Amino acid sequence: MNKAVEGLVSQVLACQKACQICFDACLKEDHVAMMAECIRTDRECADICGLVVDFAYRESNLFPALVAVCARACEVCATECEQHDHDHCQQCAKACRECEAACKAFLAA
Repeated sequence: MNKAVEGLVSQVLACQKACQICFDACLKEDHVAMMAECIRTDRECADICGLVVDFAYRESNLFPALVAVCARACEVCATECEQHDHDHCQQCAKACRECEAACKAFLAA
């Protein structure tokens, strides 16, 4: 695995972790129903991040396509999390924006 892929994997793993933390914390909020979309986007983004990492290690030809999907999932998740004042949502949004930027930079290189 080259350095560019290693750097991207590191960013994707950080995003996956933030999404999983947010997902779990949202489930513990008093008004879980209000957090349904946040929970859904957290889960989807974390799952896609996991696929990106798996496909990176496999050196799959589909890796670039998954990186593009990951950028989009991060954008969607960040947009949702930015609407909530909870610290876990704000941290997740930040990680997603950073991952989105890393994915786009990787694809542009």
